[in-house]
Amino acid sequence: MFDSFERERTSTVSGIEGTGLGMSITKGIIDLMGGTIEVLTAPGNGTEVIVRLKFRLADQKDVQESDEGSGQKNVQKEDVDFTGKRALLVEDNMINMEIAKMILEQAGFTVETAENGKIATEMVSAAEADYYDVILMDIQMPVMDGYEATRMIRSMEDQRKAVIPVIAMTANAFQEDIDAAEKAGMQGHIAKPVDISILMQTLAEVLFNS
Repeated sequence: MFDSFERERTSTVSGIEGTGLGMSITKGIIDLMGGTIEVLTAPGNGTEVIVRLKFRLADQKDVQESDEGSGQKNVQKEDVDFTGKRALLVEDNMINMEIAKMILEQAGFTVETAENGKIATEMVSAAEADYYDVILMDIQMPVMDGYEATRMIRSMEDQRKAVIPVIAMTANAFQEDIDAAEKAGMQGHIAKPVDISILMQTLAEVLFNS
């Protein structure tokens, strides 16, 4: 049930379309939060889904510190309207891609996807100038990694394409990885698993404050 691209019955039999990714993505999110999911089901008896997550109750001091942060206002998804913005999401892991795509679309983005850096550079090259507003780039990918893809974009003859903001979205989260992303020409670095508030804040800063 939780395996990718698995369904009990195909759409030909059930008449219901679907990729078989929904439960896999759900479990992936719950695993990232340190929780568990259990499904109790039987023909004719319905289905019960039990999700268990542990949360610490916050006191007023915690809330105040969270709001104050480092002196900067945390940008929430509802604070910024990304409607009309187009993002190119470059990610070789299909589950990660679906999760990120869903988050971005809920924030208002139109999202297009590429499975590796080579496909991404070809899409940017073939598109009209100013077509993409931002590129979210994984680093470790087959065929062409995120660093090389970014360098190729930065070297494009059309300067409007060459300056498209590129944000690294990767599990490579050490300082040397952040430095390498900046050296390749990226404008930001977001560590996986993705914190949605950090993602939205970074996107807002890159798209509206640059």
